Amino acid sequence: MNATDAAREAMEFDVVIVGAGPAGLGAAIRVKQVAPHTSVVVVEKGSEVGAHILSGAVIDPIGLDRLLPQWRSEDTPVKTAVTADRFYMLGPSGAVRVPNALFPPLMSNHGNFIVSLGDVCRYLAKKAEALGVEIYPGFAAAEVLFDDNVVAGVATGDMGVAKDGHHKTGFTRGMELRAKYTLFAEGARGSLSKTLIARYGLAHGRQPQKFGIGLKELWQVPPENFHSGLAQHTMGWPLGNRTGGGSFLYHFGDNLVAVGFVVHLNYENPYLSPFEEFQRFKTHPLVRGTFAGGRRICYGARALTEGGWQSVPKLVFPGGALIGCAAGLMNVPRIKGSHNALLSGILAAEHVAAALAAGRARDELSSYEAAWRASPIGRDLKRVRNVKPLWSKLGTLAGIALGGFDMWTNTLGFSLLGTLAHGKPDSATLKPAAGCHPVAYPKPDGKLTFDRLSSVYLSNTNHEEDQPAHLFVRDSALQKSSEYDVYAGPSSRYCPAGVYEWVEEGGTPRFVINAQNCVHCKTCDIKDPNQNITWVPPEGGGGPNYPNM
Repeated sequence: MNATDAAREAMEFDVVIVGAGPAGLGAAIRVKQVAPHTSVVVVEKGSEVGAHILSGAVIDPIGLDRLLPQWRSEDTPVKTAVTADRFYMLGPSGAVRVPNALFPPLMSNHGNFIVSLGDVCRYLAKKAEALGVEIYPGFAAAEVLFDDNVVAGVATGDMGVAKDGHHKTGFTRGMELRAKYTLFAEGARGSLSKTLIARYGLAHGRQPQKFGIGLKELWQVPPENFHSGLAQHTMGWPLGNRTGGGSFLYHFGDNLVAVGFVVHLNYENPYLSPFEEFQRFKTHPLVRGTFAGGRRICYGARALTEGGWQSVPKLVFPGGALIGCAAGLMNVPRIKGSHNALLSGILAAEHVAAALAAGRARDELSSYEAAWRASPIGRDLKRVRNVKPLWSKLGTLAGIALGGFDMWTNTLGFSLLGTLAHGKPDSATLKPAAGCHPVAYPKPDGKLTFDRLSSVYLSNTNHEEDQPAHLFVRDSALQKSSEYDVYAGPSSRYCPAGVYEWVEEGGTPRFVINAQNCVHCKTCDIKDPNQNITWVPPEGGGGPNYPNM
């Protein structure tokens, strides 16, 4: 009998949680707070907790206050309060500051904190383990287990399989982690969450989920360029009015500046490169001086959910639930998701604990589904529900102006616009290359602007090269006839890590996948115009190793 046909070892738990981000760890902590004798395990595909966490991040502490009321009296990584909140509209060589008074109160960062979200997750992991939660980093949940049509847990991937399928020395069969309830906290476009949404029709009747790609660098800058607690945001240049997105600069810690750039993935021009737009942004006179004499110390990229209120799928199914960004709970105009991730983990945990106390198992947590829209999560998302649709329909200037007006009316409890639709999924928004103009991007100077490969090096990305592919092209002929022939190969530009290339061999283009570069951003799984590329977790522990992103 082949080893892969052998029965996997199985372990039984009350609750299995997939993903050690804010949602997953928040859920684990809350279950143990409410029901201390409940057995809880968290599996995390990163090599350690926080290794795959990337966010701006300015966090609203509402989730931490709810979960750990004592946190402010402890030594935590949440240290830098926002002291200045600035917003600018950029042109090619100038900037106009938008007065803070024009923004509705929900957009204020007063009382928020600038953090490394990875460090926050490490703090939460210690809290969880102190309560008796088992956390297994380096183990990717690769398969959902079903009993009939009921989720019964997950299985981790096999370790030590070669690219050709043979078992290397040290091959280890994956393990089944069976549970009474399984919570999926994989983040945006999680591979298992994606299959569950499809299997159970959870998105039926909802608007399509929308996404952005967020790129981030961490710099250490000279003291004279550092302004502790400054949170600065921009929109406009280098993006055109019809391409949504913007930037952030956050000053925190020991002369650290987190600089990031978000491009909404409903952009139309297949020649656009989010990575190159990010590099171009740093050359603007408003921001380039911040980095003078500084040192870039880390880089990463990640997809983020942007659909909001009208795109959140049904969150429950027999045996489990979606939480955090797997559920699509990010607030786009606030550029914040970790507070709702924590709150959703807490809320789901409370409903799981109640079900277990009532002697139930593997049923549908309908009470969680019924509760979230009336909770602080729902109130947060409902107030901003029209900002993204207006931005997409009207462009940056008009869309943000009308979106701001709609947020103001929502503070009074109503909207003149109702709830607007998003339209097409992001995979359907590219125009054929024949109708678009190529974008000429400047060469990097190696001091302020950089290429992709040197950037990937700073992400500490590593994959065992001799392992099965974790990026699948369903139809190679379609990739050539459509992605290349019609759209001019946008995968070579939308990927922020140089994973995809079209190379000429004997006059014929060939699609090359450099899977070892993958930073797990999931953009290819979202933006490919034919939905022809699928991302799945590689062998556990592979991918980026962010120290403090």
